[in-house]
Parts: sequence; C-alpha cells; structure tokens
Amino acid sequence: MSTLSKRIKQARVQSGLSQELLGIRIGIDPASASARMNRYELAKRVPDLELIERLADELGFPSAFFYAKEDEEAELLVKFHKLDLKLRKKVLAYIDSAALDK
Repeated sequence: MSTLSKRIKQARVQSGLSQELLGIRIGIDPASASARMNRYELAKRVPDLELIERLADELGFPSAFFYAKEDEEAELLVKFHKLDLKLRKKVLAYIDSAALDK
C-alpha cells in the first residue's frame, strides 16, 4: 500500500464516509465513484493533484497530509491545519525557538 493510498483511506474512514459517497461528493460519476475510490485506496490507480485537492477540501484535511510518509508528520499537518492564523503563528514561533536551542 502506498503512502497516498493509505492516507486517502485513513482520511475517508476518519470522516465516516463510504467510498461511494466520498467519490460522489468530490465529483466522480456516481456509477463509478465506489470503484474508483477503491482503486485509489488499493493503489491500483493514482489520483491527480486536482482530485487530491478536492479530497482535502471535502474531508477538511490539508493536501500535504496525503503525501506525509511518517504518521507523526501527518498528524501534525492535520492539527496545524485546524488552528486559526494566530495560533499557527505561535506554533511556528515555538518551532523556530526550539530549533535554535539545538
């Protein structure tokens, strides 16, 4: 299973959607939505960047999440994505200061 296929399934399951419903919501023809999403999750097909962006928008995940190889990185991306701008700036400032302390 590729990182991309793993993350697609992970995001879909966390969102509580079926393959078919997710496919329909991102604009895939209803007759093939389930089969196409299944192929993406099994890494038999690779979605293009535009489809990944539609998935991200529909599921409320950052696009980068789908490409994160490490689970901790993926989790951080999701949590950072959910923060408002003020908190994002604080997190970045903290990371900057922590990097300087090394």
